[in-house]
Order: sequence, then structure tokens, then C-alpha cells
Amino acid sequence: MNEDDSQQKFALGFLVILIALVISFVLGIAFWHKGKNTAAKARPAVAVAAAPAPPAPTTTVAEVTETVTVVIPDGASIRVGDGVVNFYFATGSADLAPGAAEALAAVIKGVESGRKAVVSGFHDTTGDAAINEQLAKKRAEMIRDVLVGLGVPANKVDLQRPPVTAGSGNNAEARRVEVKLID
Repeated sequence: MNEDDSQQKFALGFLVILIALVISFVLGIAFWHKGKNTAAKARPAVAVAAAPAPPAPTTTVAEVTETVTVVIPDGASIRVGDGVVNFYFATGSADLAPGAAEALAAVIKGVESGRKAVVSGFHDTTGDAAINEQLAKKRAEMIRDVLVGLGVPANKVDLQRPPVTAGSGNNAEARRVEVKLID
């Protein structure tokens, strides 16, 4: 009888500890997810608010000659190189990486010199194709809206759907919006 009580106490103790661990795990995930969503919502506002005022118009044509990459842990990043600004996005997200406004400075300079910005959205091949195309469009529209918010005239930003919206490269490289300057 003493041995049965001991086994029952052990089983009951184990069950209580297991329940406490499950509750702690669920609460931890809930708080982590809530904090991640709050940080993601604040990110675009910070990037736009940190933008420098557009410089006075000049007659020189802006050319991007160096490659700059900004990477943050959740997958969003920015790459400037070869005259193209690429904004990479985390899976299922349209949130911009920090530094987006600064990366668009070369685009703003190019538009001020008489060129036009062409914005195209791409997506990866995972998941539902229709949802991915809508997300690619939403991302491209957001970049256009940021440019207009930074003072670029709306008629100088052309939103173009590429013939193939599924981006090339690995999935992280495929989820992007390209901004090119044209004459």
C-alpha cells in the first residue's frame, strides 16, 4: 500500500510539472509572438521617419556604383547594386527592413534628375500562387507609397507587373521588390 501511494504521488507530481511546463510554454510563445508583431508594425514607420529630406534638384544623373546590404534576423533586407534597389521580405510579410528610406535616396536623386522609377514585385514559389501574387503586388505598392511619401511625384513612379512574378534564386531572394531607374 505504501508503494502504491508513492507511485501515485510521483505520477501526480509529474503530471502537475508537465501541465505547468505546457502552460509556461504557451504563455511564452504568446508573449514572444505579441512582441514580434509589435516590432514588425513599428518598423516601417521608423524607416520612413528616419528619412533625410530630399536634396535640392540637380542636373547630375545618380548612379549606384557600390553594393550595400542591410540584413535583419527575420529575413527582410535591402540590397543596392548595379543601379537597382532590391527590397527582400520575410515569408508572408510586407514589412520593410530598417534603412529602407536611406536605400531609396539614390532612387530619389535619379527621379530628381529627370528619370522615372519602375517598381516591380516578385514572390517565391512556396504556398498558394494567387496569394503570393497579391502579396508581391502589395509589397510593390508599399514601396511606391514610401517613395511618394518621401516627396517623389506619383507620376514619376511606375508600378509594373513583371511578365513572370515568381522570382529567381532561392526563396529568400525571390521575395523581393525591384526599383530601377529608366530614362
